[in-house]
Amino acid sequence: MELTIDSSLFFPDLNCKTKEEVISFLAEELAKKGYVGDEYKTALLERERIYPTGLPSNSFNIAIPHADYTLVNQTTIAIGILQEPVIFYSMENVEEPLEISIVIMLAIDKPHGQIEMLQRIVRIIQDDHLRQALVESYDEQSVNKLLQYLNGGK
Repeated sequence: MELTIDSSLFFPDLNCKTKEEVISFLAEELAKKGYVGDEYKTALLERERIYPTGLPSNSFNIAIPHADYTLVNQTTIAIGILQEPVIFYSMENVEEPLEISIVIMLAIDKPHGQIEMLQRIVRIIQDDHLRQALVESYDEQSVNKLLQYLNGGK
């Protein structure tokens, strides 16, 4: 699955205090641009409450909120790099809080697309240098490498 990225959905300096603020902001941006319907935000918040999406890593932790593909009009992602980490919960242990610095919100319009994209995101989690560059400098080179990973490249 090839992923086209809308650069206006990259937010390198988000100032949010809670996971609900982050999720709401990114979902509203996706809805404004027509990638998702208005109900996507509610579905994300409900899903996050039941099935947390935080992923621990050696350094900057990532959250990957997503909701059902039927609520998506066109596949894309929204990315928020937080000024200060916010608490999400781990998808591995739903009672473990994680300080999240990078949020990659998936809006995938295919029934099996989320699994494929999640596999690609695992590669980002394994790349300490990429995560560091995204959080500390968010330069064009780190963004291009992120896009390459998300499109299945190396």
